[in-house]
This record gives sequence, C-alpha cells and structure tokens, in this order.
Amino acid sequence: MAETISVMISEENVDKRIQELGEQISKDYAGQEVHLICVLKGGSFFMCELAKRITVPVSLDFMQVSSYGTETKSSGVVKIVKDLDEPIRDKNVIVVEDVVDSGRTLSYLLDMLQERQPKSMRLCTLLDKPERRVVDVHVDYTGFEIPDEFVVGYGLDYAQKYRNLPYIGIVHLSE
Repeated sequence: MAETISVMISEENVDKRIQELGEQISKDYAGQEVHLICVLKGGSFFMCELAKRITVPVSLDFMQVSSYGTETKSSGVVKIVKDLDEPIRDKNVIVVEDVVDSGRTLSYLLDMLQERQPKSMRLCTLLDKPERRVVDVHVDYTGFEIPDEFVVGYGLDYAQKYRNLPYIGIVHLSE
C-alpha cells in the first residue's frame, strides 16, 4: 500500500499555536513550577517546542504507551512500554500528548497517574479529534481541533514514518 501526504496545518500555524499554549500555561502557573510528562514517541516533538515557550520553571519526564502498533486506528489495548523515571507526588503535572483520539489510552493513563497523587494534573494536546471520542477525557490545553483524518508530522507517524515533517499532514492511502 502506498501513501501520499497533504498539508492540513502549516508549520507556521503549528509554531504560532504552540507559542500561544506556552503563554497560557505560563500565565496559569505563574509563580509555580510545572512538570511536563511527554507521552512518547509522538508527543516528543510537541513537548520540546512547548517547553521552550513556557516561562515558569519546567521539569520533564517521559512515558511510552502503545495502543496503535502499525495500524491507523487505536486497538484499545494499552501497554505501558516505559514508565516515569521520577515520582510526581505533589507536582503540577501537565501530560503532553500529540493527539487525543478515542480517549481510551489517555483515560487509562490519567487514572494511573492520578493514583500517584500529583498536586494538580492537566492535559495538553497538539491535536484533538473530539468526534472520535469513545471515553470522556477533559483536555485543558488544545492546539488544534481536527476532523477524523489519519494525520502525521510533528511527531505523529504512520508505521514509524513521517514524524519529522514540520507540519501536520493527512495520510492518503492507495493500492
């Protein structure tokens, strides 16, 4: 199966929106510290750019969960591939995700992290597909609300390809 990619959100628009999110987070946490938890692998590009734009003290950690494999739709089965390196008790945690889709993975992850007793916990996503939601997940900071298209770029992949695209693109599959 071959694929082509068309631009959905330009590099300039992605960059501008991340700047706005960084400014909002900095305002919301003025005088405090934030602990960003990146959901690997897709969230890494977004979190690095976001962290550079937050003006309050920032610490980082990483988790890797899997629910896609090589498919274009979530399997619904969540597997923790890499857990956090540090405890999050009493920290202002912001979970940073590339895309909120069905909500299954994030619901599981947020419930698990809440048991670790952070001071506060919010969710920040670059992309949100609310029409795909099957589990209610509250997103505190959203980059872009997008329709139900399979997208790549800026950390998002198709079979481990296209993460390095500097924009959000739609994958078109053909025989």
